[in-house]
Amino acid sequence: MSMPANNTETIFPCPLSKSYSIPAQQAWVLLKVYLTYRFALACLFVFLFYGRLGFSLSSIDNDQLYAYSSHTYLILSTISAICVFWKPTRYSTQAQLLIFTDIVILTLIMHACGGVNSGIGTLLAVSIASSGLLIGGRCSIFFAALASLFVLAEQIFADYSNSFASTSYTYAGMLGASFFTIALLSYILAKRSEQTLQLADQQKLTIDKLEELNQYIIQHLQSGIIIINKQQTIQMANVASLQLVNLSSMPDCLRDISENLSRAFSTWLADPKEQTVQIQLPNQSKIHCRFMILPIVSASFYMIILEDIDLYNQHLQQSKLASLGRLTASIAHEIRNPLGAISHAGQLLSENPNLPIQDIRLIKIIQTNSIRISQIVDDILQLSKRADSRREKVYLKPWLTHYLNNFMLEQGIDARSFKLSQTDNSLCAFIDPGHLKQIMDNLCHNALKYGEPEAGHIIVQVVTLKNSPCIQVIDNGSGISREYIKYLFEPFFTTSASGTGLGLYISKELAELNQAKLSYRLTEEKQSCFQLCLLDANQTKIEI
Repeated sequence: MSMPANNTETIFPCPLSKSYSIPAQQAWVLLKVYLTYRFALACLFVFLFYGRLGFSLSSIDNDQLYAYSSHTYLILSTISAICVFWKPTRYSTQAQLLIFTDIVILTLIMHACGGVNSGIGTLLAVSIASSGLLIGGRCSIFFAALASLFVLAEQIFADYSNSFASTSYTYAGMLGASFFTIALLSYILAKRSEQTLQLADQQKLTIDKLEELNQYIIQHLQSGIIIINKQQTIQMANVASLQLVNLSSMPDCLRDISENLSRAFSTWLADPKEQTVQIQLPNQSKIHCRFMILPIVSASFYMIILEDIDLYNQHLQQSKLASLGRLTASIAHEIRNPLGAISHAGQLLSENPNLPIQDIRLIKIIQTNSIRISQIVDDILQLSKRADSRREKVYLKPWLTHYLNNFMLEQGIDARSFKLSQTDNSLCAFIDPGHLKQIMDNLCHNALKYGEPEAGHIIVQVVTLKNSPCIQVIDNGSGISREYIKYLFEPFFTTSASGTGLGLYISKELAELNQAKLSYRLTEEKQSCFQLCLLDANQTKIEI
């Protein structure tokens, strides 16, 4: 049996290559088992010599040779035991020495007990079979050949020295053939065992990799995962669950997190129809909880999935926008057809040179409102044409610098109208760049339109609030009345006669689609400030 690369050295001059490999620890265990058998056999030989109980297989013909051989066998077994436990030499060296000394000494004991007819030669079969298991490969065939030659040499020596009354070359040949058969069978058995071990190792490696991957995924999910038993004892919890419940380490019992969560779980166990619930935590935050049964045969475990309300709202937002998009696309199509007819009719009427002044004014009203309705339809179509969020890591300072330069160039305004406040270059957000541009376009257009840019710079700055990067657009406008703030992000709400009231609504929808939050506030200097708080790209978790 070959060990790792540095343990494959052999001590025989024959080509002992192509040996098989098994784990080192298991190989040494097998060698110790064989050494135990060998030590017991040596003790038995010594005991039979001193006990003089009569050898059960044959009589002892040569007492001196038997005594020397059996005592040498016991001494070598003792020395081998010390070497196996201390491991001064390689595994292959020790295994081959054990088999080789077995063949030599057992042949001598066989000769001392009457030769091949004594039956001692059958013990060599155990050594040959062990060589196939311990060393394997061509080495076991070599030892089978070596044992056959030793048995045949013993018969030739006994024949020429007239040591026994009769010799049996036929029995010696059959014994040699059995050695080769046993070596071959033990080699095949060892190879199959090796393949089984390799397959088990591969499967173990695959399972370990999958377990490691599962642990990584679970620990980096945005959703919190808590595994508990029926007694509400927590078995496992990921990092996101700790963050959601605002704890540094997970307690032992579900009740220690929240009494409301514990009661909700107990209620669900009694009636598992309602699997979702919203829980108010002690830190005043709300989380969305989903309960599930884990199908494990050995025990009953349950999984609680905790989701931040913002993440839960994002999922709802995606579903809502998909439905709203289909509806608005249908409505917009039905409006554009008659609107086109009205606009075209108004243009034809305006070409009449004999129209009175009052009719011309009415036609202008028709054209102005047709344009406004067309703009509303275009804004609504943005909802239906919007793709899913394709978020990526965006470094905010270079992105905003590039954006403001392009925006002022496209609008043809003075480069001093906007000012990007100095900020940390390392701040980055996790957002769809296209959606971020749409939001910034709307906020910057509103700042130009209502923020009195002639009174000073419109300031765009990035700050860090609650470990999240936030973009603030601050203008010089008089601000929005308190009574209107609560309607600010509702669709079609506007304080302008020419506005559609969809810009801020679409911006807020886009923000929620990216798990960001768009809000409005007044600064300490009573300036209008729109604030877009984004996900920190360095703390983003895997979504499900």
